[in-house]
Amino acid sequence: MSQQTLFKFVVDENTEILLNLPTGVFIPTGTTKTLIKAVRKYVKKPGKMLDLGAGSGVVGISLHQAGLVEAPLYASDLSEQATDCLKKNAEVYHLSIVAKTGSIFEPWKGEKFDYIVDDISGVSVEVAKLSPWFNNVPCQSGIDGTELVIKVLKEVPAYLNFGGLFFFPVISFSNTNKILAVAHEKFLHVEHLVHEEWPLPKEMHQHISILNRLQEEGHIQFTEKFGMVLWSTDIYVAYNSSPRMLNPI
Repeated sequence: MSQQTLFKFVVDENTEILLNLPTGVFIPTGTTKTLIKAVRKYVKKPGKMLDLGAGSGVVGISLHQAGLVEAPLYASDLSEQATDCLKKNAEVYHLSIVAKTGSIFEPWKGEKFDYIVDDISGVSVEVAKLSPWFNNVPCQSGIDGTELVIKVLKEVPAYLNFGGLFFFPVISFSNTNKILAVAHEKFLHVEHLVHEEWPLPKEMHQHISILNRLQEEGHIQFTEKFGMVLWSTDIYVAYNSSPRMLNPI
């Protein structure tokens, strides 16, 4: 049986969410926070939303609190444990939810959404093994971190309504150029919203030789500045028709 833990996730000075977070469910990170903030800033009105790779449900709950979810929230994760977790967390925050377990879009055949927010793993599986982020959480993103993200990008247009928006993070612990090339193939418009840099977690410094090798092989990117090792998160929104229907100016 998984150990139950309460986890306080602070989005900003006005938004704090207390999560039921059992062992084996992905712990929200700075990338999660950056993704939430980018969506809240960009989206102007509520719509039918899918939280893809929902984990604890923190993204959908945060966006619901911001008034951007036209209930119910749709959410899915590959892990049945995560799906149970997000249902419990949604109930605490009085959020009506349709939660399903399955790989990427398998649970959503025939559905279309106004907004799809993706937080599926997008880091090299080799980095995931060394990091503090995937404790007892599976990562199946390949050596360059692109396998799941690219699969999502290839399938997502079929699940968007006219004027629908797809939000996704691109993390430098992956082959970012490969991901963005596919994004531009599948969407007419790919807008860059946010760039954030993060210091390498202290527990990963002992593995810097492995990270250097992965970078030399073209699988990941990071930089060294002022004696610090830095990696980054970039948030993008992609769409194939004008989003003004959903976001009137």
